[in-house]
Amino acid sequence: MRFLHSFVSSLLLSGACVVSAASSWGFEDATLTIQSKGAGVGGGLKEKLSVNSPLSKEIPLSTADTLKIILTATDGKKAKRPHQAFLTLTEPVSGLEESFVFSVKDTGKGKVELTQKDLPAQLLTSSQPLTASLVIASFGSSIPYKSKVFDLTVKRDPNVPLALPEKPVRYGKREEIHHIFRSDPRSPPKIISLVFTTAVLAALPILFGAWLTLGANVNHISKALGSAPLSHSLFFGSIMALEGIFFLYYTSWNLFQTLPAAAAVGTVAFLSGSRALTEVQERRLAGLR
Repeated sequence: MRFLHSFVSSLLLSGACVVSAASSWGFEDATLTIQSKGAGVGGGLKEKLSVNSPLSKEIPLSTADTLKIILTATDGKKAKRPHQAFLTLTEPVSGLEESFVFSVKDTGKGKVELTQKDLPAQLLTSSQPLTASLVIASFGSSIPYKSKVFDLTVKRDPNVPLALPEKPVRYGKREEIHHIFRSDPRSPPKIISLVFTTAVLAALPILFGAWLTLGANVNHISKALGSAPLSHSLFFGSIMALEGIFFLYYTSWNLFQTLPAAAAVGTVAFLSGSRALTEVQERRLAGLR
C-alpha cells in the first residue's frame, strides 16, 4: 500500500510538471504602421502592439492608407514559425469577420498588409470600429494565442460610391415567361411550284419513250396482273399513295401527320413490291421476258 501511494503521488507530480511546462504561442517586436500614399518614408502612424493588452486608441484606416503589421511569432520564449497566423477583423454588431493571413518565415517573422480594397462591403459599411484580433497557433501541445490587439476605424470617402456585391440567386417564384414561337414554315410561291410541276410532266413522255426504246413489253401487263393481281395492284397503288402523301405534306400537312401515313403506305409497298418482283423474276426465268 505504501508503494502504491508513492507511485500515484509520483505520477500526479509528473503530470503537473508536464502541464506547467506546456508553452503557449505569442509574439514579440510587433509593430503596426498606417502608411498613407505620398506620406514618404517615416510618415504616417506607427504603434507598438502588446501581447497582453490591446491599444487604448482606435486606429484609423482611410481610403489611401495601407495597414501593415510586422511581428515575430514565439512559442514560449523561442521564435518559431506557427502553422497558422492571421489578423481577424470582426464587426461587433453582426459578428461578421474576415481574416488576413500573415506571410511567416522560418524564423517566425511575419507580415500582413491590407487596404480598404481588401475589406468586404459588410465591414466597410460598419457604423462602429472593427475589432482586430491576432490568432497564432500550430500543431502540438502549445496553447494557441487569440486576443484583441486594437480597434480599427474605417474612414470611407463619401464621394466614392461603394461597390456592393450582386444579390445571390434565390429559389422561389419568378415572373411568368411568355414564349414567342417561330411561325410555321410556308410553302414557296405558287409560280415556283407550277414551274417544277410543268418540268416533271414534260419529262414523262421522254421517260415513256426511253422505256419503249429499251424494250419495255407493255403486253405483259395482263400476264402480270393475272399471275399476281393483288401484289401488282397494291404496289402500284402504294406508289401513287406515297406521291399523294408528299403532295399533302407540301400543301397542308405537317411532319407529325405525314410520318405515320408514309410508314403505313411504305410497309404495304415493301411487302407487295417484293411479291411483285418475285412474279417478274419467275417470268424472266421462264424466258417470257
